[in-house]
Amino acid sequence: MTAGSIVVNGRELLTDEEGYLEDPSQWDRDVALAIAARERLELNQERWAIVNYVREYFDTQHKVPEARTLLKAMETLFDKSRATRKFLYQLFPYGYGQQACKIAGMRKPRKLMLDV
Repeated sequence: MTAGSIVVNGRELLTDEEGYLEDPSQWDRDVALAIAARERLELNQERWAIVNYVREYFDTQHKVPEARTLLKAMETLFDKSRATRKFLYQLFPYGYGQQACKIAGMRKPRKLMLDV
């Protein structure tokens, strides 16, 4: 695979070979919707909550949260009964790192400790 791009609202945004944005600062809601459409996912309330958490975490910590960090946050975002890997995979069937982080406009994580 080679690097590519995605066009959103007339803007061409560079992506890597797997569809992750090369520049996370170009992300906005419309970009998230376009990437989610490529992933064949509808951004419902729960998916938006995860995507927004990833963005906020990245903005403050300058890194992508590992899955265990996200699972802890899901206790607050949802409730304890839905703060599980099973629910996370129901939302993002191909994995948190492979779909949620991509939709949130992150670069591909170097180490995929995201889905452990």
